Amino acid sequence: MPGLFIRDEAVNALAVEAMRLTGADNKTEAVRSALKAAINAAKDQVPLLERLESARAIADKIGPVNPDYDAKADADAMWGEY
Repeated sequence: MPGLFIRDEAVNALAVEAMRLTGADNKTEAVRSALKAAINAAKDQVPLLERLESARAIADKIGPVNPDYDAKADADAMWGEY
């Protein structure tokens, strides 16, 4: 089987670097591995709307902000500056 021919020099340099860093036997294996990793990473990403739904559920569980809460007093007490 012939080797992988990459016309773009920058892409070829990336393939050679990936091959060197990963210990792949050839550029084809390095590119295959990199593409699989990129595809798996993309599949593993949780969509933004799902992440927001989770954050909103936590915020709903906590409830509204207490308008009388004094964050400075808590911070001062934490640092021993009361």
